[in-house]
Amino acid sequence: MVSAVFHSPLDAAPRAETAVRHLAKPVAGTPQAAVARPAKAAGFDGSELAQRVVPPVLGLLLLIGVWYLVSVSTGSSIPSPLDTGRQALQIFSDPFYRNGPNDQGVGWNVLMSLQRVAMGFGLAAAVGIPLGFMIGRFGFLSRMFNPLISLLRPVSPLAWLPIGLLVFKGANPAAIWTIFICSIWPMVINTAVGVQRVPQDYMNVARVLNLSEWKIVTKILFPAVLPYMLTGVRLAVGTAWLVIVAAEMLTGGVGIGFWVWDEWNNLNVTNIIVAIFVIGTVGLLLEMALIKLATAFTFEEVKS
Repeated sequence: MVSAVFHSPLDAAPRAETAVRHLAKPVAGTPQAAVARPAKAAGFDGSELAQRVVPPVLGLLLLIGVWYLVSVSTGSSIPSPLDTGRQALQIFSDPFYRNGPNDQGVGWNVLMSLQRVAMGFGLAAAVGIPLGFMIGRFGFLSRMFNPLISLLRPVSPLAWLPIGLLVFKGANPAAIWTIFICSIWPMVINTAVGVQRVPQDYMNVARVLNLSEWKIVTKILFPAVLPYMLTGVRLAVGTAWLVIVAAEMLTGGVGIGFWVWDEWNNLNVTNIIVAIFVIGTVGLLLEMALIKLATAFTFEEVKS
């Protein structure tokens, strides 16, 4: 015979409390133990800051050190970092002065160069991005334009400047033309490569759904090609900023390239070095802005 033993609810209460205490006790090696441990207080992480700050600072100090050694070894030919810094403070104390058409502050020169870059780059984007879509979309156009791109892309930027002067009869449109023809190739090539790398399954679905060419471009191709296209835009802007300095040295007028050449004619090497840092800083800012833009529209696959 099996005898059943009955307990009252009052007898079960102490046992239930003991069981709860036992379950609440953290066991080593279990998730509960990890939860029960006190969290590490969030504080100042100096190692991460050092990894971000120390290498660039060391690189800058190395540049200044080499610069100082070169200035000492060449005598007065190359100004020292201290002399250049004093001259830079004087230049940037009034960057927007005007004393005539050929005597303007560095701010006006940079703005004029950026204006030319914006116009030439904008025209290149308006032509290059649609052309890249068509080349990547249609095999016949790809076979037709690939030899032309391979032939014209390696041509030096300054080789296009005389053609612009001959056709447009002016220095400013010639400089814009030079920027246009040199910055169009990265956008054409990267956009075409992006279109060609769109998975064929996407195109098969579009064919099954009988989508129009406009919907294929806007709903399928454009979102998939956007990261490639933005990479081409970033490369094109860098090329345009490089080209404008060389073009302005030859065409004259107002611009950062003309300012460098004018200071060379005046044998003012200190201002030339200041201009080099200005050109590099503006190019760096443009690069950083476009990298942020490209990162915002780049989506990585989540690995399971």
